[in-house]
Amino acid sequence: MADISDNNIVIVTENALDKHYEYLKDPSSYKVYKQRWFLLFIIAVINFTNALIWIMFSPVTDQTSAYYKISFMDVNWLSLVYLVVSIPCGFFASWMLDTLGLRASIILAAWLNLIGSALRNLTVDDLDFIHLPQGSRFPVLISGQVVAACGQTFIMFTPAKVAALWFGDNQRAIATTIATLSNPLGILAANILSPAIVKKPQDISIMLWVCSGISLFGALLSSFCVRSSVPPTPPSPSAASQSEPFFIGIKKLRNNRAFWLLSLSMGGGLALFTANTTFLEQILCPQNYDNNFAGLCGALMIGLGAVGAFIAGFIADKTKKFAEVTKIGFCLSTLCGIAFAQLARLRGQAIATATSITMFGFFGFAVYPTSLELAVELTYPVAEATSTGIIFLSGQIQGIILMLVAQYTAQPLTAHASTLPMACPNSDEFEPQDWTIPNLICNGLGVVYCMVIVLLFQADYRRMRAEDKIKASCTLQGKMESPVNQ
Repeated sequence: MADISDNNIVIVTENALDKHYEYLKDPSSYKVYKQRWFLLFIIAVINFTNALIWIMFSPVTDQTSAYYKISFMDVNWLSLVYLVVSIPCGFFASWMLDTLGLRASIILAAWLNLIGSALRNLTVDDLDFIHLPQGSRFPVLISGQVVAACGQTFIMFTPAKVAALWFGDNQRAIATTIATLSNPLGILAANILSPAIVKKPQDISIMLWVCSGISLFGALLSSFCVRSSVPPTPPSPSAASQSEPFFIGIKKLRNNRAFWLLSLSMGGGLALFTANTTFLEQILCPQNYDNNFAGLCGALMIGLGAVGAFIAGFIADKTKKFAEVTKIGFCLSTLCGIAFAQLARLRGQAIATATSITMFGFFGFAVYPTSLELAVELTYPVAEATSTGIIFLSGQIQGIILMLVAQYTAQPLTAHASTLPMACPNSDEFEPQDWTIPNLICNGLGVVYCMVIVLLFQADYRRMRAEDKIKASCTLQGKMESPVNQ
């Protein structure tokens, strides 16, 4: 908003008064720096490593169970603990990122990865200086997982923040996409590397040392190369503005209906992805699809999902149609999820089944990074880590509930189905089940979330409107001052 009197222009903007205020008066001073890409690379490495630590035991559950002499359920807890820990840690991570800045959060996340990895390495057999009793190895192992799980929230909340502070308005969506997708790419790498490394139980130690080496790389990068939370000068009007303090931002979100609808739907979408990723093998093996096929489906879902996210991020950056991209992606991913649930009940439909889960990932992944940028638009000037963190926590909470409900509602196989060939693990602890009811529940929830986001959700691009006002005010000021300067 501009107030004009006696040829003097005073720019008044909501929540835009801070140390960079002078840049609001001179849009030519907005500048992007090449080091933004290196900072984005460091965030991607740490996020990738955290995902690797999280899921690396799942593809080799049987070998992990034999090495540590624990049950399959204990191995599952090595992954589930991430979802549980992220909920209490998430609020502190949001506060820290918005209060202390990017640098502190990035370095802390990297070192939590390294400390968690180091704790897990204490449980291997080939250490000369320490030999833990058999009964102590699993508690130490899961303690390492808990430490790394604490680091997850500190790095998962950074994508929208680094995009807002370091990137121009024509690159924010793609920057968020790159930083966000490094996590599922870490999951993909774990599903490829773990089976390739672990051929027998004793190879677990090799896998742990490889993960520790990558964690050390991330810790060194963050400690010595991340010098500042913000660039010397802001890249955009919103980057020059001061975000709301954490607790004030939380209060402002209470009456933001559009944001809560987005949080519900996107959190639900994350929960559906988590459930499909976790139970994929158990859903497919009763239909005689082996582990290799389940692994291929998971890899295609994540790999093509990354491609879909880059395409969606590019389109959103160019068109600024964040809501439209989110709605279209959500609808198409829901349809593909329904198709997978039906095809996964059939035998001999490998190509169709793999195609449906791949397209579920392609469209579903396209939604997540774009929706984070949309959340920032809806809640501006609330800090980016606050709004995107709530969406992430919504996904974790709904994911825990959905996974518990799915396991409770899975039914025993019928007498006829039990006599047919299956490709499930040969273990007394694993019982093949009929996943029809859990799949139908997931489909129903997907439709509900889709209806909410399409029919009830209306986007208000607050950040873009604020930036447009500032740019218009700066342009008007330039026109008013030019005759005087002459």
